[in-house]
Amino acid sequence: MHRTLELIKTVFEINQLEALDAPQVALAGRSNVGKSSLVNCLAGRKALARISATPGKTRSLNFYLVHPDNFYLVDLPGYGYAKTSKVERAKWGRLIEKYVQDTPQLQAVAVLLDGRIPPQKIDLELVAYLKAAGIPLIPVLTKVDKCKQKDLAKRIHEWRDLLGTDNTPVQFSSKTSRGREKLWDKLAEAVTPIP
Repeated sequence: MHRTLELIKTVFEINQLEALDAPQVALAGRSNVGKSSLVNCLAGRKALARISATPGKTRSLNFYLVHPDNFYLVDLPGYGYAKTSKVERAKWGRLIEKYVQDTPQLQAVAVLLDGRIPPQKIDLELVAYLKAAGIPLIPVLTKVDKCKQKDLAKRIHEWRDLLGTDNTPVQFSSKTSRGREKLWDKLAEAVTPIP
């Protein structure tokens, strides 16, 4: 199936959050994990999401409508970027938390994990938070084109041990489009129509 993404809404402040009646799947990950590149790869467009050499450029919740499936892919601000002020990081944290807690249409979160490095404390905290909130997660190992096969196998094993064998990470590369169709399938499978 050919899917496209259309940017519908950008939210910077909590008071801009509003109910959208279509199902939603959020994208979450550390600032330099490649979220914007992944969005562009899924969309098949180079400049839908802004990519920067400086991590932490996504400072808003970006709502992309998926055609023809009619659900939203919601790109959350990246977390853990040290060069951003504590005040700004706290603001993003509150915005993300409010969105996750107060959005009944949120049906899953795709957690983007850097395939080149072992599980990080900040990623494990996000996973624990989502599990405690009862939100299904879709683990995605990014930048797999930059990994040696042996190292990638180790990463997959580590995350399967942490998440359970029924939650094997999708291997994704925005550079080569590896895992693109599999990730689209996983995102679509996570969504059930809202009556």
